[in-house]
Amino acid sequence: MSSTKPPNENEIPKERKPGLRSVQTTMLFRAVNPELFIKPNKPVMAFGLIAVTLCVAYLGYLHATVENKKDLYEAIDSEGSRYMRRKTSKWD
Repeated sequence: MSSTKPPNENEIPKERKPGLRSVQTTMLFRAVNPELFIKPNKPVMAFGLIAVTLCVAYLGYLHATVENKKDLYEAIDSEGSRYMRRKTSKWD
């Protein structure tokens, strides 16, 4: 009898690698889709997530403050002092 065992169906051969790293592709495909071939870098991903979150929060803050200042303008009374006043419609 030979000492070689038949390959088990649940066993992954050692020469096979998961993902697309083992598939033969062109350099153009690798250049256009680098995320498929590069291992994920957790610190860079965390930094990017925080940066995008802060940018969206800042845009939301700007939008909220513009909404509050939209109806205000600086008015000058007869004595020459300045004060903030809400815009009113002539139709009211």
